[in-house]
Amino acid sequence: MKLDNKKVVVIGASSGIGAAIAQILVRKGCDVALVARREQKLKEFADTLNEIAGRDATVAYACDVTEYEKAEPLLTEIAKSFGGLDALFYCSGVMHKVKPGEYDFENDKEMIEVNLLGAMAWINAAAPRFATAKSGAIIGISSIAGDRGRASMPGYITSKAGLSTYLESIRNRVARHGVLVSTIKPGYVATDLLAGIATPLKPTPVDEVAKEIIDAVESGKETLYTPNFWRFVGFVLKHAPSFIMQRVNF
Repeated sequence: MKLDNKKVVVIGASSGIGAAIAQILVRKGCDVALVARREQKLKEFADTLNEIAGRDATVAYACDVTEYEKAEPLLTEIAKSFGGLDALFYCSGVMHKVKPGEYDFENDKEMIEVNLLGAMAWINAAAPRFATAKSGAIIGISSIAGDRGRASMPGYITSKAGLSTYLESIRNRVARHGVLVSTIKPGYVATDLLAGIATPLKPTPVDEVAKEIIDAVESGKETLYTPNFWRFVGFVLKHAPSFIMQRVNF
C-alpha cells in the first residue's frame, strides 16, 4: 500500500516512533491526524509539520489512549473531517524501568492499559471501517520484547506479547477483506522510553526505524523486525530452552 497522499491517523504522535512516522507521512503528502495525550507539545509539533509541508497537513487531537470510550467517536470525527481514512498507526507506549526484585502492580497495570488496551480500543474502531471499505492499513508498534517471557520487565513484555497476538488475530479477521495489518517489532530504539536504561546494544536512531516501518507498510509486510538483525535474535529467544531463560537476567 503506497502511503503517498493518504489520509492517516497516528496514535502516540507527539514523540518517539510516532513523531518520526508522522514527519515522513507529511513529507509524502499525507493528511495526518496527530493523537497524543500532551496537548501543548502536540500542537507545537503539528505547527512544525505544517511548516515543513507548506500547508495545513496535520490536525492535532489531544486524547489519552486510556480513555477508551473516546476512540471510536474520535476516529469517526477524524474520518469525517478528512473525507475518509486510509491507515492507522498505533504508536503509543509506556515502559517502566523495573528494579531487581521489584513487583509493582500499578506500573504493570499502566503498561497493559496503554500498550495493549489502548491499541485494542483504537484498532477495534478502525478494523470494521477498513473491512467495509475493503482497503486500508493498520500498523501496531509492538516489540521484540513480546517474543518471549524474560525476567527483566514482566509487565512490559506481557503487554507487547498481547499486542502482537491481538494484531495477528485482527489480521486473520480482516486480511480477507483487503486490509493490511502490520506488526512492528523494534529492538532498542533511541527514544525517551530508553532514557536512563542501560542497553547491551546501541539503540538505533528513531528516524531509521521509522523509515523501515514506512517501507514495510508500502511493501505489504505483515511482520517487521527492525533493524533486521533482531529477527535472528527473536529466533534464538523463541527456541531457547526454559532452563536457559531462567538463568539470564535481561
